[in-house]
This record gives sequence, C-alpha cells and structure tokens, in this order.
Amino acid sequence: MTTRSFWAWGNEENAFNDKETGQLRQLVGMQFGNQELEAQAPPSLAGLTLPSSRLQPPASLASIMSSHRRDRASHTYGKSFRDIVRGLNGDFSCAPDLIARPSSEQELVDVLDYASRAGAAVIPYGGGSSVVGGTEPRYEGSWAGTVTVDMERFNQIIEVDHQSRAAHIQGGIYGPALEDGLRPHGYTLRHFPQSFEFSTLGGWIATRSGGHFATLYTHIDDLVESTRVVTPSGSLESRRLPGSGAGPSPDRLFLGSEGALGFVTSAWMRLQARPVHRATRSIHFEDFFEGAEAVRRLSQSGLYPTNCRLIDAREAMMNGIGDGSKHLLIVGFESADHPVDVWMERALEIVSDAGGLVQAGKEKKPDQGQAGDWRNQFIRAPYMRDALIRLGLVAETFETAITWNKFEAFHQGVMDRVKKVTREVCGGAFVTCRFTHIYPDGPAPYYTVIAPGRRGDQVKQWDDIKQACMETLIDLGGTITHHHAVGRDHMPGYERQRPELFGEVLRTTKKTLDPMGMMNPGVLV
Repeated sequence: MTTRSFWAWGNEENAFNDKETGQLRQLVGMQFGNQELEAQAPPSLAGLTLPSSRLQPPASLASIMSSHRRDRASHTYGKSFRDIVRGLNGDFSCAPDLIARPSSEQELVDVLDYASRAGAAVIPYGGGSSVVGGTEPRYEGSWAGTVTVDMERFNQIIEVDHQSRAAHIQGGIYGPALEDGLRPHGYTLRHFPQSFEFSTLGGWIATRSGGHFATLYTHIDDLVESTRVVTPSGSLESRRLPGSGAGPSPDRLFLGSEGALGFVTSAWMRLQARPVHRATRSIHFEDFFEGAEAVRRLSQSGLYPTNCRLIDAREAMMNGIGDGSKHLLIVGFESADHPVDVWMERALEIVSDAGGLVQAGKEKKPDQGQAGDWRNQFIRAPYMRDALIRLGLVAETFETAITWNKFEAFHQGVMDRVKKVTREVCGGAFVTCRFTHIYPDGPAPYYTVIAPGRRGDQVKQWDDIKQACMETLIDLGGTITHHHAVGRDHMPGYERQRPELFGEVLRTTKKTLDPMGMMNPGVLV
C-alpha cells in the first residue's frame, strides 16, 4: 500500500530518504562552493493553514462531495516548484471548498448545476500533476467558493475495437490502470509522460500532453480518434473517423482546452500493438551543438527512433551518468512487427558521421547501460526536485520548441539570459539542457535550473526567473511551452504567442460553452 502525498510529488513512500537526501546535499553543495544545506522537515496535515469551507453540499450530492482536510489539501495545488514550496511551508490558504467525485455524466451535470446556483467556480481535476498552475484556485472574480471535480471514478475501458485497433476509454483513468486494461488485448496506448503514474487520459487530452517517445506519435493529439465532452451548456461527441477534411475538427477544440471549456468524459483512442523488438545505444559528443546536428540529421532521415534524447554533460553528471565531460545521446528503436537492427545500424552511421562516438555494448532492453541509468533517473527526477526544495534550493524546469535554423542562436540566447537573471536573483545557478522530442523541422529543448534559494523567498525568486524565461522564449521565436500546457503560470506568454484575433475566438467559444465563466477561471482565456 502507498500513500499519495498531499503536498509533494507522488507517493510518500517513494520520496528521497535521509541517505539519498544527504548524497544530494553533498553533490549540489559542491556545485555552489561547498555551501551548507539543511533539509526542511515535511509539513504535517494538522499544521496546515487551511480556511474553513465556504460551501455546503446539498443533500442530493452529499455522498459524492467531501470537505475533509486531506482531500482539500491534496486538491489545492499541482506539482510545480512554487506549488511544492508553498505546500512544504504548510500554506494551503487557497484550498478548494468542496471536492466532488461524480461517477456518471448525470452526476457531473448535477454538480455543474449546483455550482451554477451557488455561484462557485469549478476546477476539473485529473491526476493533479499540473506544473503550470492548472488546478489551483487562483483567479479573479467574486466567486462564492470553489468546487474541484475529481474525475477518478470515470476509470473504465468501455470497449476495445480489435479490427480498427482502438478503444473507448473514460477520461479519469490513470496511466497504469489504462495500460493494465489494454495489456490482455495485446495493445498499448504507448503514451508515457513523466507524470504517467499520476495523471489521467482526460488530463493528457486537456493539456495536449507529450509522451516519452521522441518522434512520430509524441503528443496525445496523434492518438485521439474522437472525444465526448460535458460542458455547462450541454454535451457533445465527435464522430469516430480515421481522418476527415470536414472543416475545423471538434476534437482539436478540446485538445489543450485545460478544463476551461468542459470535461473530457471519454475518448476513442488509437492503439498500438505491444512492441517485442527493441534496441538502444548510447553516443557521446565532445560538443553539444555537434550532438544537436546529429539529432537534426536523424530527425530528417525518416527512421523515426522511439528515443532520441540529447542530454548535455552537466545534466548527465547530475543524474549520475558520466563525469560531466561528454554530452550524451540515447537512441532507441522498437517494433511489434519486425527486428529493428537495420534501423539502428543506419542511425549509428548518421550520428557517427556527425562526430558522435558510439559506445560499446548493445543495450537490448531499456533498463540496461547508460540508457537504463537515464530512464531510472528520469522516473525519480520529480522526487529529487522535491528533495532539492527541502534543501532550500530553487529547482525547476521549463521547455520549448524551435526550428532547426534558429536553434543554435536560440539556445545560446536562452542560456545567456537564464544565467544572467539567476546571477541577479540567486547569485548563480546550475543550468542544463536536454532534448525531449525531435521533429524534422526542429527540437524541443528542456532546461533545468538549480540555484541557491533564500528560505521564505523561493517562490518570488523563481517567479522573477520564470518571467525572464518566458519573455526570452517568446522574443527569440520559440513556444511558451512544448508539453507542459498553459495553466495560469504561462498565460502572459501564451497571450503574446497566439494571434489576438484567435484570442477573441477563444473568448467567444468559452462564452458559448460556459456562459457564467465558471470552468477553471483564469486558464486559457
């Protein structure tokens, strides 16, 4: 049995223990001149700052609504740096008033009707793993309270269509349960974001989630066949089709809608046969831009590797891979139909021609060699981030995407700006980069920032850094986010990125589907 943390990432039992935290303290301390770091004790449920609930559920909904202390605390924040810091300090002053857990569309409609009568805002909640303020009751307006609607009871695989290789799946199902349900049929959705264990299908659709695989089917967008959505103005369901040229797609309206337009109660999803053939290799580069050039050539080769992750030397070292002298490229292929050795041989020719040094040893499984070391650290990374925060550090990430012709100048500009602002705000920082996804026309760089923090001032420090990062990404031509969604934190950048007329279209659409504006106020529009 495990216990989901009410303030930190994941399960309490999987958090960094004293030994791991001590090793991390030593490693990070050396990066900042052997600075002494002390770990802050986790918060207790009894000691939280939690206001009384302002709402009372009607008798007809009392069985599916809760105002319990742990429930409200667990649904207050997502899992961003600023969320974890406030949770660690016991500040849950913006907690939702009621947590609703409907198990049918009729109960969901009844909750929306109640919220409308009560003048309450409604926040859709999947797994609560947002890192951009997507689930936090933080908005303007004279709302009488907040009802957070946890979709966890919409957790069934309704139907599997073997002939079309698709499945009808409810939106509240978590990643592991979804894969467990598909496994007996020989299928997989093959969508594995880092939040996989603690996120839901509906959340992936609502945030246009990006999975672990680097090419081809990277975003959840690629896997959606049709959706069913409940809005305050009614329900709608798109037609199941392999493709269509019939005007703007209704599915695309709700992909990325982030709970501002309605609830994704179910979706027909395109499946894949479970892979049986795999190959993974590691390649070293002396120069990061040489590695990027190798990735560009590979991205345009038509080979479509499942994994193509370029990790700069400092990030690799921070994760216990190498000594910080070489940049690491991990390349992998997998298939349910045919051996992949020929694809791998050609990929290694491409990266070698670009200056890469292929490492000895064939890693047949994803848990072997440097690729396996990275995979294990990737899964543990959010727990490490929480431990860094307990040590008083500023530790967060941001990601983007840019075309290949702009990448080198873009990357240099981002690194220069981040290093400058972190010197001003924190006195310096450990800044790293890796590619999470690649496309024929450009990469998705993912940046990590670790810097000395000031107890009590860490949120303000990161907010200042984040603001500078957002402005730089937009100024240099990138996107404000590649796969972390918009939420409340990215709204200033998103408003700059999208055309103003499109913003007007979104506002008009929201007014049609959500006349009172009660669905996740402050998100998207």
